Amino acid sequence: MEFHPKNIPIFKTFDLRDEKDASDAVEEMVNLGFKDRKEGFKVLMPKESKRAKRIGYTVTTGVTHGLRQKNEIRDVRYWTYHHDAEHYAIVLISSKALTELGF
Repeated sequence: MEFHPKNIPIFKTFDLRDEKDASDAVEEMVNLGFKDRKEGFKVLMPKESKRAKRIGYTVTTGVTHGLRQKNEIRDVRYWTYHHDAEHYAIVLISSKALTELGF
């Protein structure tokens, strides 16, 4: 099967509009955790370039920082792609789960 991040099973999708929403989503993802989870998380962002970059940076660095604070493994893979006409998407999943899924 050809790999594309949209094929990864998703546990929860977050539709974000700004950095505040991104911070809240990061907190929830870190609390739910990536360990022993066979699904990933999807973050939808508006296609406004400047805002999308800030949201993406907040999510990716926030997840790593939050997992470090909880002393959990930070081996999380992520991809950014064009989801639809109005959104970019980031899919985040643990590397272990990705390997178990056969990707």
